[in-house]
Amino acid sequence: GTMVREGVESIINPLDLYAIEVGIQLKEEHGGKITVITMGPPSADKALREAIAMGCDDGILVSGKEFAGSDTWATGYTLSSAIRKTGKFDLIIAGERATDGDTGQVGPGLASFLDIPLATYTSKIVEINSKNIVVERLIEEGYETLKMPLPALLTVVKEISYPRLPTLRGKQRAKKTDIP
Repeated sequence: GTMVREGVESIINPLDLYAIEVGIQLKEEHGGKITVITMGPPSADKALREAIAMGCDDGILVSGKEFAGSDTWATGYTLSSAIRKTGKFDLIIAGERATDGDTGQVGPGLASFLDIPLATYTSKIVEINSKNIVVERLIEEGYETLKMPLPALLTVVKEISYPRLPTLRGKQRAKKTDIP
């Protein structure tokens, strides 16, 4: 019942690429700083560097033998603890779900542990300012518009963006970036 990750290359969860792209677009439009955080084996450092090469500013790797075999509750709790340690934040953007476990529980778990508003299945950011965010989200009947105070957490679907590729300049910067 536990995934064996040894010998398997660490990549960015494909659905998180959409979240990264949205973060970069928001940074380009409004300014700010993007820190990507992942929990995994030391080899997950490579995925963080790819996100930095795409345009994120910093990366944090939460790694340790004590996290091996974590379920979605433990993963959400651990990541929420890491996020608290980073200091103040305005918005957390995550992919709809991880393609390995396919549960979609970590994003909502994070919002619960951090006690912040959550919009799942976000397909569009309509408006954002220093106090609120307005989003459209997919629901069974079509779309729903939500206005939430910041800080908040979004889980995003593919419809929200098209991920960019890492640039050469970004790859060079990612190589030099220290990832705690």
